[in-house]
Amino acid sequence: MATPLCSYFRICNGCTAQHIDYALQVENKKRMLQHAIDFNNITVFTDKEYHYRNRIDALFCETGLCFRQKEPAKRVCIQSCAIAEEKINKIIAEVHAHFTHNEKAFKYAIIRTAETSSVSFVLSPHPSPEIIQKIEAFAKISSAENIIITYSSEDSISSDYCIVKGTDMLKQTLCGKNFYYSVQGFFQNNTAMAEKMQEYCHEIMKKYAGKGHLLDLYAGVGTFGIINAELFKTTLIIESNKECIAAAQKNIKENNVKNATALVCDATHLRRLKLQKPLYVIADPPRSGMDMKTIQQLIELQPEVILYVSCNPHQLGKDVKKFKKYCIKSAALFDLFPQTLHSEAVIELVKAGFSTGVSPVVLQNETCRLENPEETGRPT
Repeated sequence: MATPLCSYFRICNGCTAQHIDYALQVENKKRMLQHAIDFNNITVFTDKEYHYRNRIDALFCETGLCFRQKEPAKRVCIQSCAIAEEKINKIIAEVHAHFTHNEKAFKYAIIRTAETSSVSFVLSPHPSPEIIQKIEAFAKISSAENIIITYSSEDSISSDYCIVKGTDMLKQTLCGKNFYYSVQGFFQNNTAMAEKMQEYCHEIMKKYAGKGHLLDLYAGVGTFGIINAELFKTTLIIESNKECIAAAQKNIKENNVKNATALVCDATHLRRLKLQKPLYVIADPPRSGMDMKTIQQLIELQPEVILYVSCNPHQLGKDVKKFKKYCIKSAALFDLFPQTLHSEAVIELVKAGFSTGVSPVVLQNETCRLENPEETGRPT
């Protein structure tokens, strides 16, 4: 057993594994992935156990910034977050000191840290001028370099926003490449582990350098495509979100990548694209996994290798079984979310018959796996 670092443990709805020794947390996640994908030889990557998270989404309530409790509709006021980076906790203290929190117009505070930090105050539409003035006054004294006001009736993100201080973009360097992304957009919430994952994927793709063309699917702002573009003749970055693709195009220019293109396209519409062969794919779908239409089109395209990145091992296991002519060559677990039940996984799927330089294919349950010769036993 471990002593939880957070004073809100068992009250707040997050970080439910703090009472478990961290080594056992990681082992449990490894076993879960082994069972989900039916593959034992998992490489594990870890980093900080606490103070790793570069984003929190807090609600405003009468007593201050809050997280949701386990009980529906209840909230717990937080003075700090044990898994958040220390700069975030400093900004939380600034928000508590400046606002009275009794204004109904306030909905959320989205606090993020990268090379600079940001706060997005999410307000109900048409707030009073006094509310705006309070935020403007806060911007002058806050350590956050970027502050925006977002107007929304329901969600914590919206295209209806204004910049109070700094810019609406954050910057993060990964593997020597610079990436810009929206204050409101998606980016990995654990920077150190995100870089380890990118480095790992880059080492895998080096094996296929110069052999073909890369498709970065569910690409976000283009991190995988841009970091690996130098290894391929061409790189196509595909994402359905227009704002992300605009950022990806900026990132292509920022990093002087000459052989990459970023397009707005839903992953279910791959047939509309003229994809060159031999094709190599890096796919990082949302937690819900790949749509069956996308899987079917990938099967038709017959890429030599699919590097599948997933934040949902259970869904990953379901999706992998649908690629019946592909074999798992390698698998890795990245603990981007210590003290929680969540993790990130990367599996290398290789087309059956493709030269891999490892042991022969072992057939099982109408699917195939590439096993390490030293691997023994099955996951429990």
